[in-house]
Amino acid sequence: MQQQWNIVATEQPPESFIDAVKHYTPNKSGHYAAQLLWQRGIKDTTQLAEFVNPQAYQPASPFEFGEEMLLAVRRLKQARDEKQKIVIWGDFDADGITSTAVLWDGLGEFFEQNTHLNYYIPNRITESHGLNNQGIEKLVKQGCKLIVTCDTGSTNISEIIYAQQQGIDIIVTDHHTLPAERPPVTAIINPRYLPNTHPLFHLSGVAVAYKLVEALYQSLPKVPQQPLEDLLDLVAVGLIADLVQLSGDCRYLAQLGIQKLQEDFKQLPATRRRPGVGRLLELCQKSGDRPTDISFGLGPRINAVSRIQGDASFCVELLTSRDEKRVSKLAEETELANSRRKSLQKDVAQQVTQKLTQIDLSTTSVIVLEDAQWAVGVLGLVAGQVAQETGRPTILLSTEGVGIEDKETRRQGDKEDEEDEVINLSPPASPSPPLPRQVLQRGEPPQRTGSPSPSPPPLARGSARSVNSVDLYQLVKDQAHLLHRFGGHPFAAGLSLPVENIPLFTEAINQRLRQTLGGVTLTATIQADLAVTVADLGKELFYELKLLEPCGMGNPVPKLLIQNCWFENSWNRNQQDSRGKKVQYIKTDFEIRDDSTRSSFPGIWWGHYKEELPMGRCDCIAELDYNTFKKRYEIRLIAVRRSENSIFQHAVNSSPLIVDWRNVSTQEDSALLVKECPTSWDDLRAWLRRSLYNQQQLAIAWSKPENKQPEQIWLTLVGIAKYLSRTNQTVTRIQLLEKLGIKDQTLYFGFRALKCLGFSITRVDRNLQMSLHSTNIAETVADAAVEQFLAAVREEQFQREYFAEVPLSTIMAIANRPLF
Repeated sequence: MQQQWNIVATEQPPESFIDAVKHYTPNKSGHYAAQLLWQRGIKDTTQLAEFVNPQAYQPASPFEFGEEMLLAVRRLKQARDEKQKIVIWGDFDADGITSTAVLWDGLGEFFEQNTHLNYYIPNRITESHGLNNQGIEKLVKQGCKLIVTCDTGSTNISEIIYAQQQGIDIIVTDHHTLPAERPPVTAIINPRYLPNTHPLFHLSGVAVAYKLVEALYQSLPKVPQQPLEDLLDLVAVGLIADLVQLSGDCRYLAQLGIQKLQEDFKQLPATRRRPGVGRLLELCQKSGDRPTDISFGLGPRINAVSRIQGDASFCVELLTSRDEKRVSKLAEETELANSRRKSLQKDVAQQVTQKLTQIDLSTTSVIVLEDAQWAVGVLGLVAGQVAQETGRPTILLSTEGVGIEDKETRRQGDKEDEEDEVINLSPPASPSPPLPRQVLQRGEPPQRTGSPSPSPPPLARGSARSVNSVDLYQLVKDQAHLLHRFGGHPFAAGLSLPVENIPLFTEAINQRLRQTLGGVTLTATIQADLAVTVADLGKELFYELKLLEPCGMGNPVPKLLIQNCWFENSWNRNQQDSRGKKVQYIKTDFEIRDDSTRSSFPGIWWGHYKEELPMGRCDCIAELDYNTFKKRYEIRLIAVRRSENSIFQHAVNSSPLIVDWRNVSTQEDSALLVKECPTSWDDLRAWLRRSLYNQQQLAIAWSKPENKQPEQIWLTLVGIAKYLSRTNQTVTRIQLLEKLGIKDQTLYFGFRALKCLGFSITRVDRNLQMSLHSTNIAETVADAAVEQFLAAVREEQFQREYFAEVPLSTIMAIANRPLF
């Protein structure tokens, strides 16, 4: 997919403004920061001071929420006076978890925790977002008299009525979609009731919760023992993770919160206010002083818990407990969940990529894909990746467990996944608990049994992501008659629909977007803010750009365009979790160079192999950052494309870069011959890079492979191992590979299977020695290891058969494909 790059029109700020910026960047030119601030609407010294220095900003009073805040404080005072039991009803994403933690610590100054104050986090898998009657019933049995929601509840009308019928009052603190009329609650504190120019309008759930606590602190100033500011680190985590616009009070709170986070992390673990946060930062190799430590570190890890195991309630304890040993264990469990999330996301992304090859993007406006094996919890993340790469709104649906009572993911609010409250298109929920519904087997159509209430149709569930200012929410809403539930905002949505409606929904939503676009073709776009050279990169530029932090919606991380550059010393590896286990997450390290300096500059490219970096001259867009773990400044590669003067381009334009000599007897000596049939595109790309480096034509000259039966290869390997064990001789790895006719990775599985049979394999100089011993490994484990080796052989042979006959046109298409 060709990507369109846009460069922000450069408007030079006046010298007086540059001088004002220099005041905040001592010993720096201030030019780049001034240019960015000017481009983003900061054009006078008052705005500049409030933007850069939180001490110069005047935050809004919590009582600007008006009568609703007064009602909430009054009801909380009543609960305190009457010693009523209060329950905080939270949510399972990063904003919801931090909101719950803020109320737990904040209200905990006024109510005795675990006696008069408790919290409830719905299970993502079994309950989904928002209030539900079953959960309310549990709280009734516990004697709850007041529920304070956070990050949820605005549209749960039927559940609010049900709670009232059970004698429970509700205070809603939320920032999501408002109902047509005010819900029947004691109070609702939601910034969407304010004008969209109000400094509190963009508050996330955690910031709204903080404002409620702030109002209570001001109303009962003699009660609290801990400073209100101690909550700001949690506020910063929720704000940045939830992708709200960081302007007004949002920016102010995030600035102060990051300072608190950094101050606490610098303390010894035993003296930290939040040892759980500190341990989680250590596990993700962050220090808490960068907004990206939250957006790429803390936020995704908190979100991963509910995605993987549904119940994320322990995350509140992780953020608030002072028990160092306990929170260390919880942090490790969170890290493990995030590792599993990465692996699961990668697997789904690979399957989606395969499905994309089967559709014609030139005639597709909205990508809609489905699969029975996809995990719903990561579909929003993958849909976002696909939307960015293709420039098209993307909807991914899972038909796993069709027919089960739909518990739609209503809103997912982290750096990677932001949705809104879901609208239920089914009949309104009854105030009483719903009756169990018949569970259908996967793929089984509903059967009529003669009863007046037929079983529900099988439902697909999924997530949608948009790009290029396409209003995805409106697109989905226009197809409401085909859906079961949906909700969201212009850039993200969650939905469920009968499986039988997917083809009609796909056709209808594509047709609707084509009508909206009026013939305009969608393209993947990326915007660069500044053009710089490699010589510009480093500490000075970093501290200039740091003036804009924290970055987020409305104030994105500056994207730097570096032209006519090239890459050296690139290498990639799988990232590992804290326990040293591979999670199959790729990161490429490299050094970037250009003609501006003789020095190179380090960088990383997440999720990509080194072979994807183009040869020769290229242009790239990157973000400048400081790696606190490696203690170095580096760029984070966002996009890359070949320059017009690249060696590769000249080779392609002047003569055939690759020739096919698979069926030719005479071969020229000038070409670089590939005689061994590859087993992956990476193998072929490595040869291509070598040919470009040597400025030689690449000739594919391999023969059709004569594959042996996998079982025969296994018997041969066992025979060699027995012979070497009996004779005490050694063998080289190359000899084994040639004898068996397999690749190194497949041999690795063979070694694992041999070890299960009792063989030990040791290295003697550059040779391998094998000996046979008794083993206690179960036969089933050994059989599984052998089968894994056989599967690896079959996969390798399949790949060889493919490359033996792959058309030259396909090879050329892969070779010429731009890399982004």
